[in-house]
This record gives sequence, structure tokens and C-alpha cells, in this order.
Amino acid sequence: MYDMPDEIDVQADGPLRIITLNRPDDLNAVNDALHEGLSRLWTRLSADRDARVAVITGAGRAFSAGGDFTYLQELAKDRDLRAKSISDGRELVLGMTRCRIPVIAAVNGPAVGLGCSIVALSDMVYMGEKTYLADPHVQVGLVAADGGALTWPLQISLLQAKEFAFTGQRIPARRALELGLANHVVEDPLSEALAAAKNILDQPQKAIEATKRLINIQLERTVLAAIDFALSAEEMTFQSDDFQANIARLTAGKS
Repeated sequence: MYDMPDEIDVQADGPLRIITLNRPDDLNAVNDALHEGLSRLWTRLSADRDARVAVITGAGRAFSAGGDFTYLQELAKDRDLRAKSISDGRELVLGMTRCRIPVIAAVNGPAVGLGCSIVALSDMVYMGEKTYLADPHVQVGLVAADGGALTWPLQISLLQAKEFAFTGQRIPARRALELGLANHVVEDPLSEALAAAKNILDQPQKAIEATKRLINIQLERTVLAAIDFALSAEEMTFQSDDFQANIARLTAGKS
């Protein structure tokens, strides 16, 4: 559906949309096709007048392992690709923030980097018992432009947001629940998220959508206040010696 690349599978079940990040052999790490697809997905989902709620999850063992190292290496070298990626990142964040319908994240495995950001921008979050969140942008030398640093200050204390953004440390599911970064920790996050979606379908549609918009006005204001600086700063760090050295090391370690 929605003319998505193979890296994003969208299925319809009546008014429910099930979105699957679909690079299981690479732990759903984000490449250019997946990143661009996600930048277009949310406006198309909002424009689908038959859609009333969505669940997003990952194929295989991970929700998303973050940025694909090869893709990150390409971004460091290719100015045009970098500009495209920065633009896509802005559309992705604002698209999720403004999405008309509720989006429920079913975190079936690690949610790292952009995967962590998608969870943070979702409306409800179900995490598997052994899953975790992490935003390692700073660890590899990047500003967390579309990451936790953008949204966590609304969800947890500034001190905690800074600690997680500065260190990239993992936030286990139970800790995420305690902090308010997840709604529920369950054995089967996809089935529980689907049950929650069906519960939303039983509620009055206009009331649900307007209530989501009312709450997300606060999120959108926060995002708009920071995102242009954040993306500009991230673009500069893509060219930094620290980032290029880290990505060269990580790519060499993977091969």
C-alpha cells in the first residue's frame, strides 16, 4: 500500500493499518529506501480516509537496529544524499507528529537510533519483555536531530533525557515503562498492540482524532522549536572527523 519500497510493508485489515519495517536480515537497519519511505508514509496514512488506527512493528528479531553502517558511510561522503536525508528526516518527524490517526508501536526487539525515534513519536507503546530503546547518535559523533533529544524532554525529566542522549545507553523495557517511555511491557507486543488498536476502533472516530491532535499540538510546538537547528547541526556532524572515523571503524568491524 501507499507505493512504499520493499523495506516497508503496509497491510490493511479493515480500517486498521499494520506497518512492518521489512529488512529482517539486517535487523531492519535504516537504509536510504527505508528512510525515504518513512518520510512519505505518514502523510499518505493521514490521507487514507479509510484508515483509523495503525500498528508499527519490525520483521524478524528487531524493531530497528538504527542506521545501516554502509548508508551512514555514504552520507558522510555524498553531499546530495546527505541533503536528501536531512529533508527526509524533517518530513518523517513532522509527518508522525501530525499524523491524523493513532499510531501504536509494537516493539518486538531492539529499537535503536531512528527506531527509538519512531517509538518516541508513537501514540502508544507496547514493548516485549527483553527489548530495549537506545539513541546512540552522539556515540557515533552525530547530533540526535530526529532522536530522543527532540522528544524525550516532553516525556521524561531533562536530567534523564540528557543522560540517555549523551551516553546512548540502553533503556530496558521495564525501565522504559517506569520512566513513561512505554505504556506496557508484555510477552507478545504485536498481539497486544493489535488488541489495543481494535479497542480504539470501538471508540468514536472524530473524538479520537481530535483528542490526538489536541495532545500533539504540544509535541508539534516543541518539535518545530528545535528541529531546524537540530537538523542543521546534524548535517555538520556528518562531516566531522569523529563521525567519519567512527563509521569507518564500525563498517570495518562489520565486514
